[in-house]
Amino acid sequence: MPALAEVESDEPIIIVQNNWTSQLVLSNVLGQMLESKGYTVEYTPSDSQLQFSALANGDMHVQVEAWEGSMKAAFEKGLEDGMVDAGTHDAVTREEWWIPNYVLEVCPKAGTWEGLNACADIFKTAETSPKGRFLGPPADWGKNYAARIEALNMDFVAINVGQAATLWAELQSAYDREEPIVLFNWTPNFIESKFEGQFVDFPEPEPACFEDKAWGPNPDATGDCGAPSSAWLKKAAWSGMAEEWPGAWSVVEKMNVNNAQIARAALLVDVDGMSQEDAATQWISENQDLVDSWLK
Repeated sequence: MPALAEVESDEPIIIVQNNWTSQLVLSNVLGQMLESKGYTVEYTPSDSQLQFSALANGDMHVQVEAWEGSMKAAFEKGLEDGMVDAGTHDAVTREEWWIPNYVLEVCPKAGTWEGLNACADIFKTAETSPKGRFLGPPADWGKNYAARIEALNMDFVAINVGQAATLWAELQSAYDREEPIVLFNWTPNFIESKFEGQFVDFPEPEPACFEDKAWGPNPDATGDCGAPSSAWLKKAAWSGMAEEWPGAWSVVEKMNVNNAQIARAALLVDVDGMSQEDAATQWISENQDLVDSWLK
């Protein structure tokens, strides 16, 4: 990395941390880059929805991974309150229900929500019987799948896990036995390099889905649609960052990752077993030319 430069302020730059792996690793990538330029960095955990208010207020300063599928409304509210959009990554994201490919052997049309629902019985557990179980993300990720299930009259019960690691433990256990499972997944993620599977297709969302009952499969409900199948991934920052730390702001603006780079960040921890700090160091080493271009 380039040599240390004189920084504009000794005040710590507070980087938001969320509870999924790629975000934690890339937060550390940013932190290590800023420290290499002489800045003081602190990391602060935050709820994925409340973080944007903290960024608007200046209580936190930068977030490297804001996902459209789960954060769009909170992100846009943050912008209204004074937070700034710090740029869009090249990565294209998706957050949706997901099944292993072997499920298609017993439920050939499970790649669509209607086909999946017709086979709901094979996903039932003691907790959800006679309905199928959908294994959802941590509740603080802002994904209310119970509402979608109700709007689409699906024979499923959404069960939220406490942490993302539980999703992968449940998937591994089911995968080893080829047991039917449907769970929340997202891309980019290490999962696509480890398990063969696919997202379940729901009606593509439009504003009318959430405003007009006549839109969509259920004429008596709003919310009868899925998440975007091709969504943005953004960075967010405190509006005062560019003035307080212009050199650091330049790094944040330039930082831009693609799907493979995000998946690699997650894989270093979730598959290779590295700490998030060591994974960030390794990731920087593997992408040194790119990182140096952000630091110039």
